[in-house]
Amino acid sequence: MTENLQMEHSLEQNVANWIEKIQKCNQVNPELYVKYEVKRGLRDISGKGVLAGLTRIGEVHSYIMDEFEMIPVPGKLMYRGIDVTDIINGYQKDKRFGFEETCYLLLMGDLPTKSQLEALEAVLAQYRNLPENFTRDMILKSPSKDMMNVLARCVLLLYSFDESPDDISVQNVLRQSLQLIAMFPLLATYGYQAFAHYHGNQSLIIHSPNPELSTAENILHMLRADNAYTRLEAELLDMALVLHAEHGGGNNSSFTTHVVTSTGTDTYSVMAAALGSLKGPRHGGANIKVSRMIADIKEHLSDWKDETQISDYLGKLLHKQAFDKSGLIYGMGHAVYSISDPRAVIFKKFVEKLAEEKGRQEEFDLLERIERLAPQVIAKEKKIYKGVSANVDFYSGFVYQMIGIPEELYTPLFAISRIAGWCAHRMEELVNNGKIIRPAYKCIEQRREYVNFNER
Repeated sequence: MTENLQMEHSLEQNVANWIEKIQKCNQVNPELYVKYEVKRGLRDISGKGVLAGLTRIGEVHSYIMDEFEMIPVPGKLMYRGIDVTDIINGYQKDKRFGFEETCYLLLMGDLPTKSQLEALEAVLAQYRNLPENFTRDMILKSPSKDMMNVLARCVLLLYSFDESPDDISVQNVLRQSLQLIAMFPLLATYGYQAFAHYHGNQSLIIHSPNPELSTAENILHMLRADNAYTRLEAELLDMALVLHAEHGGGNNSSFTTHVVTSTGTDTYSVMAAALGSLKGPRHGGANIKVSRMIADIKEHLSDWKDETQISDYLGKLLHKQAFDKSGLIYGMGHAVYSISDPRAVIFKKFVEKLAEEKGRQEEFDLLERIERLAPQVIAKEKKIYKGVSANVDFYSGFVYQMIGIPEELYTPLFAISRIAGWCAHRMEELVNNGKIIRPAYKCIEQRREYVNFNER
């Protein structure tokens, strides 16, 4: 055995030994969480969240208390006290796009008047550009296979182009927030174009945004070689942005925003942290998992209409015998909602319309069957403390597929939307000048004496 091979073999042995030690020294007996009344994931066994803060921005309503009993109800999502269903119905009635109005509501606290909305749209159009040579030097020269990585990296780099990056006054943070809301579509689409060119051998196409278009329209305008899109495509993408813009302070990335803001750090560091949170498959990355799971189901079913086949395959998913063997049916269930996720309910009505336009009605029908059968299969296989229903991720991936959004941009689209909510939560934390958020952890390790080096 050569010296290099010996070193490699020795390293492998050491690594295996270290991994065993790491697993052993970090393992916590699950029974201790019950003993010390620790709410794992900041949620108790009933699914009720542990109250960690107060917010005026968003509310997720999924149950009522009746004589100390938690009664599940159809889910509702409120932005600044207004039902998101009413927000969507309102702007669609006027045949307008709604994301910019939603941004104003979340940031400023009220629905905008016509002049206020026009002023915000003008500011976003003005900020919808990147620093000189940023696209060339920071995006095209360093293409990444992960667009969330691109967003996080670019956000941190934008710190260097800001003349007042560490000023955490509300005035300055509002300016930074509006710039980031305007820039995120460019960062994501340009990052994807670089990826498609350098890693996919596609033509490199960089379109400048159109100041007369909405955020949703500009995404499609910049993403497509011919700049073409239908009104329905833009409306569905705009609705996706509205539905993902905010979800209360307790979701992981918004909570991260509060936690990191409470340290007094800069806006760019806060948003990079929030992006890191959203990237995870248990949070924003779930829509990709749903799309891949549905593709796997379609591949293994001989008859998409056979409900017995569908139920059997869903059972295999739960038993870790199919797809990624995680034991999960992605897109089903939510930490808060039980009877229904209002975002999925709203989305579904328009998804069917788009499926008809795109000639993909059979796939939509399959999704409907899975949505109906999955809760039944889960209830038979697992003991659950609350109901299970489809969440917004169950349909969002299918919408993005039909619109022609590449999979690499599914989670970045979530970020393009949620940046509005993050910025609102950051300013809420700053306005209230709260304490640094520092939860307690109980150490359960036995105390030991230090052992001298030669005696170990």
